[in-house]
Amino acid sequence: MAIDHKTRQEDQPAYVLHTYPYRESSLIVEVFSQNFGRLPLMARGARRPKSALRGLLLSFQPLALSWFGKAELRTLHSAEWQGGQPLLRGMALICGFYLNELLLKLLHRDDPHEQLFLYYQQTLRDLAQRTDYAAILRRFEMNLLKELGYALTLDHDAGSGAAIEPGATYRYVNERGPVRQKAGQNGVELRGKTLLDMAANDYTDAATLQQSKALMRALINHYLGDETLHTRQLLRDLQEL
Repeated sequence: MAIDHKTRQEDQPAYVLHTYPYRESSLIVEVFSQNFGRLPLMARGARRPKSALRGLLLSFQPLALSWFGKAELRTLHSAEWQGGQPLLRGMALICGFYLNELLLKLLHRDDPHEQLFLYYQQTLRDLAQRTDYAAILRRFEMNLLKELGYALTLDHDAGSGAAIEPGATYRYVNERGPVRQKAGQNGVELRGKTLLDMAANDYTDAATLQQSKALMRALINHYLGDETLHTRQLLRDLQEL
């Protein structure tokens, strides 16, 4: 999808990922839009007490945004709250910030991912309505990597091509996939059952939940490179309280 920076965009579905102050009274708003991907917008005067934008530019709430401009940093013209998303609280809120940090650090600007936008929207609803947070995060992480072109191989051995055996042990190798475990092999150790459970989006097994977490952490670290996820450390600290 070609993006024309000169065209004014009206009522685009979007979510706020992050905001930070700009000059005396404005904000830079990093948004994730359905049709234009991640992009930065300048919200003029949004920090003023009487600004119409001040109470609208909140994370995790569906918005319809209008903007204009030719440069990379476009100007936000208006924002309208679309409703329908319950507020995230407690652990669900922290999980939401984790999703936003993943999008900020793994998505390129001006790179549309319409299906990922829908996954993100559904994940926010799941976080608001359910408490199986780890399973919800694993599903989103897998969908995110798939949309970025890094889909996981879960149903066959990347070395032999043979179907995954539930009772066998494998090593998941970055950029390759699962291979039958051998001495001295690199990668995250997994049961065949874990791989098959992940393929079926089934995280009811405790060992699957633990091993899938280790696998996704290793894969995301690999694609992040030198970037650090601050919300991941926060989640870890809270779980140790």
